[in-house]
Amino acid sequence: MQVKICGITNLEDALFAAQYGAAALGFIFYPPSPRFVAPQKARDIIAGLPAHLVKVGVFVNEKKDVIDRIFEDCRLDMLQLHGDESPAFCRQFPGRRIIKALELKSDGDPDQAAAFETAAILVDARQAGLYGGTGRTANWELACRMPRPVILSGGLTEDNVLDGLRKVKPVALDINSGVEERPGKKNAAKIARMMQIIQQETAGDASPQIFVRREQQ
Repeated sequence: MQVKICGITNLEDALFAAQYGAAALGFIFYPPSPRFVAPQKARDIIAGLPAHLVKVGVFVNEKKDVIDRIFEDCRLDMLQLHGDESPAFCRQFPGRRIIKALELKSDGDPDQAAAFETAAILVDARQAGLYGGTGRTANWELACRMPRPVILSGGLTEDNVLDGLRKVKPVALDINSGVEERPGKKNAAKIARMMQIIQQETAGDASPQIFVRREQQ
């Protein structure tokens, strides 16, 4: 199963994630986030990464021209739209390139996800104006009812990731606060333990490849 380590702000953490088997890394280009990384810094980090890693830019309610510019300047592979973007806005980009993040709160929310023509829906939790990285678990009951491929995110830790995998059966995982020392600084030992748990549970897994390089889209 593919795993994305999100909220990368420095090369050291990025290389640890790569070393322990992450398929993708997430760079958050949303200034209010405590894990915000400036495009120039992200470009410098990406320049030092192995070519096989998928680099994902995370945007919240950003203008299309800004997204396009950062996508090219930083040599990103995929886009994660983590705000209140509409299905129409998402359709301005190649569907295989887009991950749309949604918070599921009511019974009708899973059905609304069908309107997004994206590679997958990332299920996350929001709190107090923050669009992600809150440490809160997503609504797993509603996530099980999603009509589109699900990337599970939201408060995943060593203690609950197995339950999330077994209950939701996602196609991929997105890990952020659960492998941190503090917001924006990852912990190598936590990454190693988390990846070991996931890899042991999903050995032989045949989930589709959601995180792909731009050349494969």
